[in-house]
Amino acid sequence: MRHLPVVSPMCIRAGLAIFGFALVAGVASETRAQTTEAPSPQQPGTTFRSGVTLIRTDVIVRDANGAFVPDLTESDFRIEEDGVPQEVASLILVHGGRVFNQLVPPPPVHEGIILPEQRVDSQIPGRIIVFFVDAMHLEPEVTPRVRHFVKEVADTLVHDGDLVGLISNGPGGKAVDLTYDLGHVKSAVDGIVGTGMTPRDLIENTQEGPDGPGELRWRAHRAFMAVNGVLEGLAGIQDRRKVIIYISTGYDLNPFALQRLVRTSMRDELLRERPLDLAGGGAGTDPRILMSPLNRVERQGVVFADSELISELAELSDTATRANTTLYTMDPRGLISSPDIDYNVPIEAWREYMMAARSSLRTLAELTGGISIVNTNNFSELLQQIDAETSDYYVVGYYTSNPDPTHRRRALRVSVARDGLDVQARDSYTLARTGEPVELPGGP
Repeated sequence: MRHLPVVSPMCIRAGLAIFGFALVAGVASETRAQTTEAPSPQQPGTTFRSGVTLIRTDVIVRDANGAFVPDLTESDFRIEEDGVPQEVASLILVHGGRVFNQLVPPPPVHEGIILPEQRVDSQIPGRIIVFFVDAMHLEPEVTPRVRHFVKEVADTLVHDGDLVGLISNGPGGKAVDLTYDLGHVKSAVDGIVGTGMTPRDLIENTQEGPDGPGELRWRAHRAFMAVNGVLEGLAGIQDRRKVIIYISTGYDLNPFALQRLVRTSMRDELLRERPLDLAGGGAGTDPRILMSPLNRVERQGVVFADSELISELAELSDTATRANTTLYTMDPRGLISSPDIDYNVPIEAWREYMMAARSSLRTLAELTGGISIVNTNNFSELLQQIDAETSDYYVVGYYTSNPDPTHRRRALRVSVARDGLDVQARDSYTLARTGEPVELPGGP
């Protein structure tokens, strides 16, 4: 029986508490610089409705040559929520990682009171980049490569003026507050140690439950909870590009189900004489084992495991949308075409496991408007693309005309009046449940 790793939740909670404090204190002065007092209501301007929240969405606009278009104004943008046109209430241009100008709306007031548009010259520095290293899903032998990879990504993406932080999970979890000192973050990376499970561990040393190994669900849930805590902290920071670099090998909550089934069903003396790949249907496998009604139910656990994983990924992506934060998922192992020789599992089962894990990373990136770097050695080009996406963009805001809190998921469409331009933005957002933060941003 494999026991759960030694206490890491305490470390994670402590790290998130420190990190949350940094999110509030470390950028407080810059957040205050983005809010201004409302001028006299006697001045002419725009009428805003009451009882609604300002929704912000990051928008990237490029021309036919792929170059960013930096000269758009609020009159160029068109926003529709569930097909209903919305009025642009705020606009911020970020070019080369710096804010050059912005249209800042006053807070919503009672209908009929008119407040003017405000333009504030701002030099708010850089982006907020948080590295999350999911050490509980990184095998120990890839630890040196992971450390090198994180430093390489940091050197490529982090520039002067960017705030950077780091969170890792597992028994040796690390937490680095948001800082302008990249060297501090890179020093912490040297203490990260992978504690992930190998395919052999997954088959031989996991305790079975009705819907797959319980430890795998626990590990995945701890990872999602750690990132969710960071996102809740980031939700309070406005008008800055917020990015989480999510480093993991991905998630499969019920891997090698058939292989585990055979090993737990066959007698011990037979197992000592038969290789793991008998579970692939090789000679000597008793068909009665696989056809047993109890075992069929156990094998169906993969359906419930997949459903649980999809639900958690969707919930995490909704939180990221409300925090206006993009997740870029990365597998530091690069291109992998076949398992290591000592894995001793059927090649088809291994491929299915790898496909499921990679799909989870791709899904998380796509749902939050990011890019997934998995099963490739083309790191440099993709990192440059991420750098460009997070350096040049607009933040467009509007007050929704639908204040109904029960209508949680809403379609979002952003376009521009000019022809021939490509617009990248999220296509939906989800309202917070009752009791959750009411920030309602979206992103590309």
